[in-house]
Amino acid sequence: MEYRTINNGIKMPVLGFGVFQVADPKVCEESVLTAIRHGYRLIDTAAVYGNEEAVGAAIRKCDVPREELFITTKLWVQDAGYEKTKAAFAASLDRLGLVYLDLYLIHRPFGDYYGAWRAMEELYDQGRIRAIGVSNFGSDRLVDLIMNNRIRPAVNQIECHPFFQQEEAREICREYGVQMEAWAPFAEGKQNIFKNEVLAKIGEKYGKSAAQVILRWNIDRGVVLIPKSTHEERIAQNIDVFDFRLTKEDMDEIAALDGGQTFFGCNADPQYTKMINSVKIH
Repeated sequence: MEYRTINNGIKMPVLGFGVFQVADPKVCEESVLTAIRHGYRLIDTAAVYGNEEAVGAAIRKCDVPREELFITTKLWVQDAGYEKTKAAFAASLDRLGLVYLDLYLIHRPFGDYYGAWRAMEELYDQGRIRAIGVSNFGSDRLVDLIMNNRIRPAVNQIECHPFFQQEEAREICREYGVQMEAWAPFAEGKQNIFKNEVLAKIGEKYGKSAAQVILRWNIDRGVVLIPKSTHEERIAQNIDVFDFRLTKEDMDEIAALDGGQTFFGCNADPQYTKMINSVKIH
């Protein structure tokens, strides 16, 4: 495993395991256990995913010491606000069965996320969270949060894949010392990404799949990422990316795939904002 040192000095694995849309508790627990067995140490969940309990069960059953794991969860929109965030954090810890988190993220830049950030700063100061950050923040919201608060986010977790490469966001993160983290690194299979000719051709040079090329591409860009799978063969394949690196020519070919458009919705779209704010978890 390779690691990135984030802006408060702690180390974060460059490749983690995500559990978005893994709703069945048994499947989620078994998938996380499988991932840990294959060497994953970063596990990413969220309150809105409804599977924190299953993730926690896997953590308790695995034979890896807690201090070797890097556990992330996220605060949902309806729980944004100073007091509500403290209660939501405690509820997430309870569901996970943990006494601290490695990373806690504001899931969306909606609601009273400034109040949420103040609460998270206090929880960080108390040692209950090792790092705090955000998710799905546009660069404008990220910079605004940085300039008007005491602790800058350690991470911004955003959509990023070869068809939406987020190069401008990556540069902003680099400028302000924020680690960029990619969700949907495979674009959820859209546009036949696993059979893309460019990615497949590059993979042939190294004896790797298109999926492995995608993961290595983001790692080589300095991006942390959290692929998801419930199939052991793919879980094992996704972590088998530390024995090769891409050339500049490879990187340039992949850069040409960028369409510059989100596949999953934009915070600037009022209808999308309305939809996100309508999702309730309790």
